[in-house]
Amino acid sequence: MTTTSGTTGTLSSLGLGSGLDANAIVTKLVALERQPIDSLQKQADKIQTKISAFGQIQSAMSTVRDAAKKLANPEIWASTVATSSDSTSVSFSTSAGAATGNYSVTVGSLAASQSVVTKTPLAASTSTLGSGTLSIEIGTWSGTTFAAKAGTSAKTVTIAATDTLEAIRDKINDAAGGATAAIIKDASGARLVMSSSSTGAANGFRIQATDTGDASNTDDAGLSSLAYDLDPLNPTLGTEKKQDAKDAAATINGVDVTSSTNKFSDVLSGITFTVGKLASTAISVSVTQDNDGISKAIGELATGYSALSSLLKTNTKYDEGTKSGGVLQGDGTALALLNQFRSAVSGSSGASSVFATLSSIGVELQTSGDLKVNSTKLSNALGKLSEVKKLFANSDSANSENNGIGTRLRTLGDNLLSFDGALSSRTAGLRTSVTKNKKDQDSLNARVDLYEARLRKQYTALDKIMAGISAQGSYVNQTITNWNKG
Repeated sequence: MTTTSGTTGTLSSLGLGSGLDANAIVTKLVALERQPIDSLQKQADKIQTKISAFGQIQSAMSTVRDAAKKLANPEIWASTVATSSDSTSVSFSTSAGAATGNYSVTVGSLAASQSVVTKTPLAASTSTLGSGTLSIEIGTWSGTTFAAKAGTSAKTVTIAATDTLEAIRDKINDAAGGATAAIIKDASGARLVMSSSSTGAANGFRIQATDTGDASNTDDAGLSSLAYDLDPLNPTLGTEKKQDAKDAAATINGVDVTSSTNKFSDVLSGITFTVGKLASTAISVSVTQDNDGISKAIGELATGYSALSSLLKTNTKYDEGTKSGGVLQGDGTALALLNQFRSAVSGSSGASSVFATLSSIGVELQTSGDLKVNSTKLSNALGKLSEVKKLFANSDSANSENNGIGTRLRTLGDNLLSFDGALSSRTAGLRTSVTKNKKDQDSLNARVDLYEARLRKQYTALDKIMAGISAQGSYVNQTITNWNKG
């Protein structure tokens, strides 16, 4: 709004002095001047849409690359799966290097930790036992003979006369000497239960007491009531053994094996088995090639490729019916991507003398551009696993024609998705266009703002002139009217 002063008073609206609809005139002139900005905004929207489309393509391409990478990795072709006739008693898991075969397993014992409990209960867990020290050692019992575990040393726990049974429990646990303590309460009172921190015959323990309260280290009174030592010369009387420390024991195809835990991980290369309960009757375990896992990985590649192909086709097609094109219709980079991937999956490889193409193992390219897996054909092909492996995973630095198709797709994906790859470069170019477009819009907006200000200034000046002329005309008319009256 512009305010001007004249002989007739104050003009409070642009065009009031001239009688023209100056605001409408200025608005229309400015709208005409803004048309290039509107065009730039539409261009920016189109560029952003292209960037979004390439982002979706990048994600789909990453999926294909990752699926191809899995199939180009030799590990998947050596993957195995184990089946047990009684998985509750014996369960198998396999990793790289596991040999296929059949195994017969029996379980003679499960791993256990040593456990002792005080014979005489205390009135409550807050009762005290006296003062002194407890020495805790980890090792192996052989009858009444104890042999300390190599690389370990005794842990000394100092007990004060004011320490309750609860405090003694906490001190034993805090010492982390290889034995843990807990309190069990029954109708008779509170007892201390001590157990090995780990299972296995080598993780048994003995506890020797230095009882400064009653000066006896082997009786069933005071601190010595917590001791456990089978030394024939100085046996303790305060605790009673409830469970021996034991190794798990099993046989595999008639060979005896042991483990300090219920898991056997060093017996068979690439195979770990865990025992869950005793089994005197042999349990059959079969380790076979994981064809289901391989088929799944091939299916993932087909699904990923189909999604990428569909995305590229949708974005680059021209619809005759609607007379409209996809977001990337005519985009050279998008069209090149489609052609490169189609060529990679439909081409042949010299890696295998049996299978030269994906279609030869049942992975067939459809007229729609999708990849479809013929499960029966693929299953039959996996009977010649080494040849299927070559078709996907072979790598020949001297002759790329002998590279497996998985290797080719992985390399293609890596190249396109790299920092300076075609996909990254195209996206970077579009982002540069967005930045330039924004600068152009800012520049034009500034020019339009100046143009609008100039127009309003000109029409304000016109208002002043027209207001003055109008005032003079009114004065002349009034004067003539007065003359005529005289």
